[in-house]
Amino acid sequence: MELILSVMAADRPGIVERIAAVVASHGGSWQESRLATMAGRFAGIVRVSLEQEHYGELQTALQALRDEGLSVQIEVGDSDADAVESHWIEVIGNDRAGIVREVTRALAAEQVNVIDLATEVEPASMSGGLLFRARLELGLTPGQSMDAVIQALEDLSPDLMVDRLDD
Repeated sequence: MELILSVMAADRPGIVERIAAVVASHGGSWQESRLATMAGRFAGIVRVSLEQEHYGELQTALQALRDEGLSVQIEVGDSDADAVESHWIEVIGNDRAGIVREVTRALAAEQVNVIDLATEVEPASMSGGLLFRARLELGLTPGQSMDAVIQALEDLSPDLMVDRLDD
């Protein structure tokens, strides 16, 4: 079976090792993860594969990590999820309130799934303002056009640039 763990805690050394130790000691295999620290908080999602008979013990052990200040949510993964074509893009534009909403609303209107999203704001070298940058992994079903998706994003604002990263 596949499990998705969602982990939150005050950041400190050893969090990842502690989770990995609990997973391994209960027969789980760490398959993939996205881990980050922001504003002094550790946040992560982890996909674990595990034999069904070990699920209860692993669940109990992970919940016991609350005593160490770790909050762990556990969801059973869906290994039969619809297959999608993965495409990577980068979106760059002048930063403004609501830009993530604008981008994700355009993607939702095109029925595009956001698989991975990383955003940052950085100083714009020429204007002295702030530049918004996002890297997105998008999931398109067969028949959806990546060109149409890019056009929908570029139509949001004249300052928004979209680059395809998987060409």
